[in-house]
Amino acid sequence: MTTTDSAPIAAVAGHRETSLPVVIIGAGPVGLAAAAQLLERGIEPLVLEQGDHAGAAISEWGHIRLFSPWRHVTDAASVRLLEAQGWTPQHPDALPTGHELVKHYLAPLAATPQLESRIRYGVTVENVSRDGMDRTRTAGRESTPFLVRIDSTGDEDEIRARAVIDASGTFSTPNPVTTSGLAARHGAEVADRLTHGLPDVLGRDRAQFAGRRVAVVGAGHSAANTLIALRRLAEQEPGTSITWAIRSANPHRVFGSDDDQLPGRASLGAATRELIDDGAVSLIDQFLIDDVEPRDDAVALVGRRDGTSTVVEADVVVVATGFRPHLDGLREIRLRLDDVVEAPEKLAPLIDPNEHSCGSVPPHGVDELSHPEKGFWLAGMKSYGRAPTFLLLTGYEQVRSIADELAGRHDEARRIELVLPETGVCSTDLATAASCC
Repeated sequence: MTTTDSAPIAAVAGHRETSLPVVIIGAGPVGLAAAAQLLERGIEPLVLEQGDHAGAAISEWGHIRLFSPWRHVTDAASVRLLEAQGWTPQHPDALPTGHELVKHYLAPLAATPQLESRIRYGVTVENVSRDGMDRTRTAGRESTPFLVRIDSTGDEDEIRARAVIDASGTFSTPNPVTTSGLAARHGAEVADRLTHGLPDVLGRDRAQFAGRRVAVVGAGHSAANTLIALRRLAEQEPGTSITWAIRSANPHRVFGSDDDQLPGRASLGAATRELIDDGAVSLIDQFLIDDVEPRDDAVALVGRRDGTSTVVEADVVVVATGFRPHLDGLREIRLRLDDVVEAPEKLAPLIDPNEHSCGSVPPHGVDELSHPEKGFWLAGMKSYGRAPTFLLLTGYEQVRSIADELAGRHDEARRIELVLPETGVCSTDLATAASCC
């Protein structure tokens, strides 16, 4: 009875599938690049963005200067759209801040006539499924449209799509402060003293840190940026002290190498090393954090070093331990994710920090990003799961490949050339990994 009833549904769905848009989740650099690439191939995109403008997540850390120059942070199809509107590019070797990336690239790109009407803001994607099918149903599945359930200010709460590209990133789901990866048991009691990501230490968030004891947890570039800003604050605000807690034996990965092909990344590492060498920052290595606890007007990081109980007290803690993908809304999609990094199964071996953490990544596209759910892809930062080495160039090549696949250009989709600038340093220690900007 089920099989007989499903046949006409699948037939109707297949008939209208190509008339439906490709839904893109996220209007960040990779999401907008996906839309531009699809438009060049005559495919209708619909971009759903939770924020109120393109690049909303980037604006949260807009004060940070990227270590990638302009020539590495723009997408070719997007640039073609912009140039048709008389857009003037920035100097290719200049290093933009997050705010500059939004102002000079993402905002004008989203405002082009081709994209402006195809982006909806203030829309939260709650779930993705197949229209009338949960994950257990197979008959007619590939010809059935996707169903995207949203929470928005409008009347519509469900959208049907030919395909779905989830480029929503990971910024909204930071890793916890504990080494176990679990939420701290007493985290709610000190939530007002914990801040995640990249706080604007010298600007918007200055009062939170000035004249206080600050602990930074994490051994990646996010931590490095915060440490450098805190050093400048300490020079201006007496009483500001800085502790850097890492779980690895040393921070050599963030220190980098003189052979790094991105000078901005190399200089960030050199500046961080200098903080340790001149005593501006107290480094606590091999610190495994089990919990956070309230201590009078402070917060205590409670853990172990070499098997010995250790407590570090601070007035405020910056949790720069990286990010993880939010997957709850994809329960009805048939995903095939790696058990370790939660990236697509075929991509994971190329980026697993247990194996390598070099900046160079082998070419990859639709095959490596594929899931059992035909027509669904994770792209951009979210495709890397918990791995830390994502660069925008990677995401742009991903969505170019996906666009070719959707356009039926299967050979072109697999003709992938991707050369990323190398770090000059590699690590096989997962403990040294953290998110890149």
